[in-house]
Amino acid sequence: MNILSSNQTTTKPTGSFFRSNPVMNRLNKMDIASAAPDEKAAGYGRITVKTAYFLLMSVVGMLAYLALNQFIFSGQAQALNFEYKGFTFTTSMMTVIYAAVAGILAIITQLIAAFVPASIPVTGTIYSMCQGFIISFLIFTVIKGYEYLGLLAFAITIVVVFTMSILYTTGVIRVTKKFKMVLMTLIFGMLGISLFSLIGYLIPLTRPFVGSILGNFWVSIGLTVLSLIIACLFLISDFAVIDHVVENRLPAKYEWMASFGLAFTILWIYVKILDLLIQIVGKNKK
Repeated sequence: MNILSSNQTTTKPTGSFFRSNPVMNRLNKMDIASAAPDEKAAGYGRITVKTAYFLLMSVVGMLAYLALNQFIFSGQAQALNFEYKGFTFTTSMMTVIYAAVAGILAIITQLIAAFVPASIPVTGTIYSMCQGFIISFLIFTVIKGYEYLGLLAFAITIVVVFTMSILYTTGVIRVTKKFKMVLMTLIFGMLGISLFSLIGYLIPLTRPFVGSILGNFWVSIGLTVLSLIIACLFLISDFAVIDHVVENRLPAKYEWMASFGLAFTILWIYVKILDLLIQIVGKNKK
C-alpha cells in the first residue's frame, strides 16, 4: 500500500506533540537512523498486514464479549438499570465490571505502547482486544435491538478511511504547517471546552448550567462531530508518518509502531461514528 504522493516530501517532518496519536507522535519525534545495508527496512506491505492484525484483534475482542455474554453474563442477575444517550438497558454487575476492566486495560496498554515501543506487539494486541470488547458491549448490550448501527458505523468508517487516503495520496490534503496549525487549534479548542466543562461541573453554583449545556442534543452532536474531524485529520497525519518510515528506510522493527498507530486512529474513528449514530437514533427514540 504505497500512500506516498508525489506532493509529499520524504524528509523527516517537523515534530509536533499534536501531529498524530500518542504512538505515531512518539515515532515521529524519535531521531531514528535509516536501516543498515544488511538490515531489513520497513515496507508498506508489512505495515498493512500488521495494521490488519490489530484490527482483527479488535474483532477477537468483540467475539470474546459475545461468548462471555452467552455463557456467563446471561446467567447473572440483570439488576442494574442505565440510560445512555436515549437508550435504556439492563445488565448485570459482572458485565459492567468486565467492561470497566477492559476500559482501564485499554488506557494502560495505550500509555505503555506510547512510551515503550518495543512492547507494542503485546500491548497493541491487548489494547485492540479491549477496544473490541467495549465496542461489543455498546452494540450488543447498551443499544440492544439496534445492533445494525454497528454495521452502519463499520461501513461509514471504511468510506471515511478510503476517502481520507485518496485525499492524501492525491495531494488534496497535505501535512503542512497550516495543516498542523488547524489540527492544533481544533485540539486546543476541544481541550479547552473539556477543561471549562469539568471546572464548571465541579462548582455547585454553575453545575446545573453546565449540565444543561452538555445535555443539549445539538451541543453533544457538535462536540462529537468535532472529535470525528480531529480523528480524520490524525489519520492523514498517520499516513504521512508511515510514508516517513518507509521512504526513509527506517528499520523494519518500527513497522509495529506505525501499524498500531494507524489501527489506533481507525478504531477511534469507528467509535466516534458509532457514538454519533447512537446519539441520533437515541434522540429519535425519545
